[in-house]
Amino acid sequence: MTCEVLVLYYSRHGAVREMAQLVARGIEQVPGAKARLRTVPQVSATTVTTAPLVPHEGPPYVELTDLTECNGLALGSPTRFGNMAAPLKHFLDSTSALWLEGSLSGKPAAFFTSTSTLHGGQETTLISMMLPLLHHGMLIVGLPYTEPDLAATKSGGTPYGASHTAGLANDQPLTEHEKRLCLALGRRLATIARKLM
Repeated sequence: MTCEVLVLYYSRHGAVREMAQLVARGIEQVPGAKARLRTVPQVSATTVTTAPLVPHEGPPYVELTDLTECNGLALGSPTRFGNMAAPLKHFLDSTSALWLEGSLSGKPAAFFTSTSTLHGGQETTLISMMLPLLHHGMLIVGLPYTEPDLAATKSGGTPYGASHTAGLANDQPLTEHEKRLCLALGRRLATIARKLM
């Protein structure tokens, strides 16, 4: 039986999208595990639909069935003042029906983020993504210090999840440490999801 792990993210400038792809690659390094990449549309202050029903490029927009069908979830967002971005929060706010059914309870979840600066709120953003999933009864998966890159990184990387420092102009590529931590997060999440199946 295949273990399918949903990698759900919002990316504005591309760094979180690249991290999502690395997390997905890490998931698929675990025998019997498969990644399902999904994103969310931008939100608008107007009440008129501003985003197409299907994205022009990249993965499809997430649907609630993606969450019910997955065995685990990796959630990624850029940092917005120490919090997850509004488009991801907007989607999570629509999951009340799943909460009422207990659809996500007992499934593992992991997190990743990108900030402009090293002290731009990486850990609080990761925690902000954990909170609604704790209410859903999901099991939180972090990065242990048994990952050597966690102690060696001079940029992103936390025990709360994978992170990246993109620079004020969003021109800093992911470091090798950051890339390996994204892969490690995906492998760890998929390994735990398989054990819980």
